[in-house]
Amino acid sequence: MDGDVCHCLNGKEEDKCVKDSHQTEGYRNFLPALKSVPISVLKQNGLLQALVGNEDGQNEAEINEDVLQAQEEWEAVENVQADLLCEIKTGLLEDLVGHTPLISFNEALQYFQTADLSECRRKIQPTVHRTGLSAISHFLFGPPRLHRELQEERDLALAIAQCALDNNQKVHMRVLQTIYKKLTGSTFDCPRYGAHWEQLGFQGLDPATDLRGTGFLGLMHTLYLVMNTQTLPLALDIFRLSQHQTQNFPFCVMSINITRIAIQALREECLARECNRRQQVVAVLNDFYVASFLHLYHIWKMQNKTIKDSGFTLKEVEAFAKKNPKQLLRGLQMYLGEHHNIATLAMDNWSLHPSSSPIPCSPDLPSQKKDLKFTGVCDLRAKPEGEAHLV
Repeated sequence: MDGDVCHCLNGKEEDKCVKDSHQTEGYRNFLPALKSVPISVLKQNGLLQALVGNEDGQNEAEINEDVLQAQEEWEAVENVQADLLCEIKTGLLEDLVGHTPLISFNEALQYFQTADLSECRRKIQPTVHRTGLSAISHFLFGPPRLHRELQEERDLALAIAQCALDNNQKVHMRVLQTIYKKLTGSTFDCPRYGAHWEQLGFQGLDPATDLRGTGFLGLMHTLYLVMNTQTLPLALDIFRLSQHQTQNFPFCVMSINITRIAIQALREECLARECNRRQQVVAVLNDFYVASFLHLYHIWKMQNKTIKDSGFTLKEVEAFAKKNPKQLLRGLQMYLGEHHNIATLAMDNWSLHPSSSPIPCSPDLPSQKKDLKFTGVCDLRAKPEGEAHLV
């Protein structure tokens, strides 16, 4: 009898073991499929209820409570997974694609208007200190003083010129990337350091090393040049000339030198009369920068200047710009007006004759790489050579 009982018990244990073994194997086969099924589908098919059910037969209230708790836990996991996947995808896109949005000059200026520039403001010298005959001559025959209500705007521009390039400031990096994209036509970001900056006319792998004389204002002026729809064609013309086989020059370094001229003209109050008339400082400074760059471009191209002439040519441009700011700004307006009319006529002609191609404006077109003869440049009359030099 005892043996029969033992045999029966052993048989039950074997059956149970076989049952458990089949059940375990079933779960193992089921788990891979479970991983590939969305959680929402599991909830809809009642599978969660089956998983959290109790073999001992809990009452219906307890089961419902457990099911609700399990559903809440699954929903929390589902939300965490969705958020994590979104973050991963966003991070991968930023790292792989590197598409930093372009920034306009006004947006960058608004950043500096709200930023804490107290340290930079302490370093500025708003005007040139004059003594002796120079002070008397400037008082009697020099330009008028800048209106008091415009001095804050002037100090802001000079404070930006004392601000260094900061890798931790997103606006700074966006300005740098925007300049690169507008000049090269690229839609993707470039590395912060590298030889690609030398191709734009910086002297090394890091643009920050060339900003010591003008600070971030040097980049702000280049940003204005390439982001203004009226001056972008001029920027591309100057950039193409800087790539010329014999007349090449470092574009961005030359631009920074033009900014230095503009800063000096502002401090020496050469722009005060125009600023007072327009009740603006930054806008006048931008136009003066572009006009001076246009004047240098005209001299460089028409007189077949080369890199060995850069020092003398910059001095000539500086002397003429400071002495004739009104004439320089008028020449810029004439140039922009003429080129706007030429572009309009070209597009009208193309609309009447679609078979002909409009004037190309992309620096990447092969025809423009071959033909470096630029037309329609406003001929700014320079003073005689002896008067144009710095004393």
